[in-house]
Amino acid sequence: MARLNVNPTRMVLTSLKKRLKVAVKGHKMLKDKRDELMRQFLELARENKTLREQVEKQLADVYSNFIIASAVMSSEVLDEALMYPKQGVSIEVGNKNIMSVDVPVFEFTTTTDDTSNIYPYGFASTSGELDSAIADLSDIFPIMLKLAALEKEVQLLAAEIEKTRRRVNALEYVMIPRFQETIKYIQMKLDENERGNQTRLMKVKDMMLAEAIKLKKEQDRIAFEEYK
Repeated sequence: MARLNVNPTRMVLTSLKKRLKVAVKGHKMLKDKRDELMRQFLELARENKTLREQVEKQLADVYSNFIIASAVMSSEVLDEALMYPKQGVSIEVGNKNIMSVDVPVFEFTTTTDDTSNIYPYGFASTSGELDSAIADLSDIFPIMLKLAALEKEVQLLAAEIEKTRRRVNALEYVMIPRFQETIKYIQMKLDENERGNQTRLMKVKDMMLAEAIKLKKEQDRIAFEEYK
């Protein structure tokens, strides 16, 4: 792992130790966030699977009823019966926050207060299968909205999980090892400089001691000559 290109000083060492501490703390927080996102993602994925199977089954029943209705009714009568819808729907899109991820929330309101008022035709000229198909579509519409919001939520959480995973890996395999390697390098350089300084001090001390011994011998010689 390549170390950072910095000067091996104690100030830089202190700064890197602080950055390493922050990086380790951030790594733990991101791992916890990733794990919680994964937990919620799996729960939503299971709910999404169940809801999708339910919607697909109900839609299959709707299509089956429509096919039967189109078989027993003429195309002109069927088109005329469905030409002018009686019930309208207005959809509002909100959002909620899940682990710093904004996910959509769909809400709808009907144009009339009577939500059961959904048949835009009289019952005399239409088949019961058409009634069943329209009723089933009315019932399944809120579930389809919930499924749409749920699938978008799953997609957004998956994208956030991938982004968080990359950040965790960048800290775990790049930044933290790089900080550790650089700190180790600076510590070794400082220790090396410290040993060099101690060696130089010992040499200076030996030189000063030798000089003091030499001076003392010279003083003793002069004193002895004066004594004679």
